[in-house]
Amino acid sequence: MHNEEIVHHLYHAGFQTGNYADTILHVHQNTYRLHAIVLSRSPLLAHLMSTSPQSGAQRVIYVQLEHEPEVTQEGFAIALGYLYSSVSLSLIRPDNARGVLAAGCLLGGMDELCGYAYDASRQSINVETINEWLEFIDSIPSSPDGSLTPELSLTSVFGHFAQRLRDDVFHFLVVTLPNALEINSSECDPSQGHTGRDTLLRVFSLVPFDMFKLAVESRAFEIGSDQARFKFAKDVIEMRKKGIARGHGAEETVVLAFGGGHPGGSAVHVTRKIRKRPLWKVNS
Repeated sequence: MHNEEIVHHLYHAGFQTGNYADTILHVHQNTYRLHAIVLSRSPLLAHLMSTSPQSGAQRVIYVQLEHEPEVTQEGFAIALGYLYSSVSLSLIRPDNARGVLAAGCLLGGMDELCGYAYDASRQSINVETINEWLEFIDSIPSSPDGSLTPELSLTSVFGHFAQRLRDDVFHFLVVTLPNALEINSSECDPSQGHTGRDTLLRVFSLVPFDMFKLAVESRAFEIGSDQARFKFAKDVIEMRKKGIARGHGAEETVVLAFGGGHPGGSAVHVTRKIRKRPLWKVNS
């Protein structure tokens, strides 16, 4: 009880009110009156406090987030408050969780907060939010097998959580969404109704190519026979020609391997090849 009272006092009088502050923190357009001993829990803030030139009685530090668009104002405030008290965990919601996760990863030393924020982010992946999540994973550099590359990006602040979120989106596309839409062999037959299949088509027409290829070729993607899978992929590619694949200078195609695919894999294979530019002959 005594410890809880101390933590409550630190959060209310220290973080929310800024009483007896010895450090001024500027971030986004916000200014926080805080306390160095508490901020030192964050490796990033501890580094800024030890390396920023000081003048006057109060320490002044600036957190530059121009290159960290995933760190939202709300997310940063929640992560900052977590340095004072775990009560900040109660402020994490599905709609702000990714911003909190980004802020927690940036500040460092917040495994519990990041765990909560990651779980809430994962649970927020649904039909209504999938477009936003597809834009997110498209900003994560990856190799053709779906693993991350060491290349820096606007999502590099997430560290290992970037790959975990990518895997979660993939699982949603391949397993969760088809099951939720009750996609099966009969529904993949155009004569048996369109609602679920049309929704799946629309979603897959927006999926970045590398993930689209992995998803369609995955045995976990159960939408009926190989013929149904082939027809689905072909219809998606037609939609992609008018949208995500338009103007990329590449042509996406799908083939159905005769006699089945490789063991444990799919007989359906998606490829992409760069269109060759026409060569013009110059007459002398």
